[in-house]
Amino acid sequence: MNAKKVTALLYGWAAILILMLVTSFVFALIIKFSDMEQNTLHWLTSGLGIVYLFIGGLFSGAKGKEKGWMLGALTGIGYSLFVFLYQFLAYDQLFSMNQWVYHGIFLLAAVLGGIAGVNTFGKNGG
Repeated sequence: MNAKKVTALLYGWAAILILMLVTSFVFALIIKFSDMEQNTLHWLTSGLGIVYLFIGGLFSGAKGKEKGWMLGALTGIGYSLFVFLYQFLAYDQLFSMNQWVYHGIFLLAAVLGGIAGVNTFGKNGG
């Protein structure tokens, strides 16, 4: 894998990380200073996760300018691998069946984002 593709992946992962950190901070403030409970935000955070993986794939595809499906897939796999390693090493737990489904959807979103990134911002796009 050449440096251009690695840079594209780093852009995608950085976009995901920044979006998730900002959202986590905002949700933490909402939970802290309101009557809202953590369970209330479950579907919202899941939906935002899908959107953020799409955006991460979009960044990877736009930066890589070719093979958006591969860059999106690697972005999604890298994200899922990071989450899996964190969960396994910190909490000594493997993915549950629900988490496998979520991460499959995350992977699909990142692949679609990578394809959209190449076609929108790639060498032949916008």
